[in-house]
Amino acid sequence: MTNNTTAWFTSWFDTPFYHILYKDRDDTEAHAFMDTLTNYLNIPEGGTILDLACGKGRHALYLNKIGFDVTGVDLSANSIDFAKQFENHRLRFDVHDMCTPYHKTFDAVFNLFTSFGYFEDDADNLKTIEAIKAELNPFGFGVIDFMNSEFVIDNLVPEEVKTVEDIDFHLKRYVEDGYIIKDITFTADERLYNFQERVRGFTLADFEALFEQAGVYLLDVFGDYKLHKFNPKTSERLVMIFK
Repeated sequence: MTNNTTAWFTSWFDTPFYHILYKDRDDTEAHAFMDTLTNYLNIPEGGTILDLACGKGRHALYLNKIGFDVTGVDLSANSIDFAKQFENHRLRFDVHDMCTPYHKTFDAVFNLFTSFGYFEDDADNLKTIEAIKAELNPFGFGVIDFMNSEFVIDNLVPEEVKTVEDIDFHLKRYVEDGYIIKDITFTADERLYNFQERVRGFTLADFEALFEQAGVYLLDVFGDYKLHKFNPKTSERLVMIFK
């Protein structure tokens, strides 16, 4: 089974294998980041947050738990179907393409955990920033939490095998045409699967150009989830706050 790379994220993110491979993601770190970020932005109690590309809703669930009114949207219908079991009067989930503005405005729009830069068409990157701008109320903040591409490329592990739930995931990483690419090959239920993750290796300068085109203002740049200063050589993350 080979996915169609023109929209790899619509098939790979919809498989159960995606969630198996990444099941050990650190929720403690994610929760601490949400505490730190919402405090820093001073989002009012009961304030509204849009979690853009929310996946199965792990950030959205926690944000709701600490007192916010949260909408989680994602292109993956499977992920949204799963997340909907957790809905309440201040937490809802919706299938939505982040290239187009959602029909409401919010105190904050969060795009977390490198959920940007997947598009085949470069125009969609700008459309997404413009959509975030349209989704912010006059006092709202946009946040994009991206990988620090320079650090990732410098520290790329070319090949490794990760075994999760008795599945051997063979991972191959490389850079090609400005994309950081991960080939994922594994056998499950006696079938061979091949998937590929492709993310544009955006730098801070690339984002600055997009922000300028979209007419939004970059306010702060941080290099990790504790909101320490960004260093292009040593920071693992690129966390940008704009409005």
